[in-house]
Amino acid sequence: MTTRYLLIGAASLTLAACAAGPDYVRPQPGASAQGQFVAARPDITTPDAPQDGWWRLYQDPVLDGLVGNALAANTDLRVAIANLERAQASLRESRTQLLPQTTVSAQPTYGRTSALQRAPGLPAEDWRIDAGLNVNYEVDLFGRVRRALEASRADVGAAVAAADAVRVTVVAETVRAYADASSAAERIAVAERTLDLLDRTVDLSAKRFAAGRTSRLDVARVTALRSQQQATIPPLRAQRDAALFRLALLTGRAPADLPPEVGQRAVTLRLDRPIPVGDGRALLARRPDVREAERRLAAETARIGVATADLYPRITLGGSIGSTSNTISDMFGAGPLRWLAGPLLSWAFPNIEGGRARVAQAEASTRSALATFDGAVLKALQETETALSAYAHRLEQRQALQSAVEQARVAARISRAQLREGRADSLTVLDAERTLAGAEADLANADAQVAASQIDLFRALGGGWQTDAAPVAQAASSVQ
Repeated sequence: MTTRYLLIGAASLTLAACAAGPDYVRPQPGASAQGQFVAARPDITTPDAPQDGWWRLYQDPVLDGLVGNALAANTDLRVAIANLERAQASLRESRTQLLPQTTVSAQPTYGRTSALQRAPGLPAEDWRIDAGLNVNYEVDLFGRVRRALEASRADVGAAVAAADAVRVTVVAETVRAYADASSAAERIAVAERTLDLLDRTVDLSAKRFAAGRTSRLDVARVTALRSQQQATIPPLRAQRDAALFRLALLTGRAPADLPPEVGQRAVTLRLDRPIPVGDGRALLARRPDVREAERRLAAETARIGVATADLYPRITLGGSIGSTSNTISDMFGAGPLRWLAGPLLSWAFPNIEGGRARVAQAEASTRSALATFDGAVLKALQETETALSAYAHRLEQRQALQSAVEQARVAARISRAQLREGRADSLTVLDAERTLAGAEADLANADAQVAASQIDLFRALGGGWQTDAAPVAQAASSVQ
């Protein structure tokens, strides 16, 4: 049989072959998982698709720069990109199995040949050069190579989704750290304003005490309140510093390298528009963890085929050509050339129990991947609904606290005026000041919680990575 006939036969076998194992079918979540969100409210959300670069809704150039720095230099993201590149390299390796495998060998040796093995007239000691070219091609009769390539492609898709998940986390945590630093600065400002008011009240109480119009007890009470208010400021400054240090870590910097303008914002991040949230169908198509779980399921399904194909014979077509001579110039002559070609059949038979066990392992891994996918779908819905509910109730809480602050300010202003006029005692003023300080602190905390709820919602929606991840995703698709 000539090499030509062998190649024609291999092509015919390949065309006639069928891939072992089940063909992958993408699982479809139920209709209830793809509809509108239960906790969505038309006054604070819209059914429009979430936009890329959601942090730009805050209209803060400093924040935009920080997110860009984090996407470029975050160490966790660098790890995810390296894992993606490793998966892409593994896919390229798998694709080589579709091609003939070639090896070239050359072995020069110097030695002595016995008189019985030596032709007349040749020297007893001389160089001997042995060189050859081997070619092997596996006829993928049962789809083992194709299923392995299918699994590698799915692994690349999973690695892309995993990198996207890291991007979502990095962006959300960067915005959160910036929001925490800003809200801490705002709460410090609120505490300092309250402290200034209490300083005036302490001064007024001291003057009234000096004039004999109040007691030493009243002065001590208001002074104690002032000291309590002052004690709330150092922990807030520590929180602000911690948030700035987190920003440095997220953006790949040492704390000393953080730009000074990052810490200048003293107002909590706020949105003045409804948040676009889309629906369940768009959420499940967008969430990186769901996409990663689906690609893992596809990979494990393909590996069933790889394990099943090992139960059947493996056919490899091979050929070699070589030469053995005493000099390089004689290697390519007609005499010393040798060649051979033929098929190799290998089959682990009749003991195939080990192969069946590997098939069972692959099937179990696929069932596990399916359960993981179902869990990822449910987790995506749960996190989004929880974030929507929390955001709505945080806004309600803030609205009530805003009303409380307004009334507390009125009460404190009236009580201070009455104290100056002698129509109220210092205990009344003290109670009004304490109420106002607590209400303003609660409002500032509520503002911080609203911002945190917004970030939790954006993170649950799984957006904000598409534009910045486009080059990597394109690179991944180019090798499939």
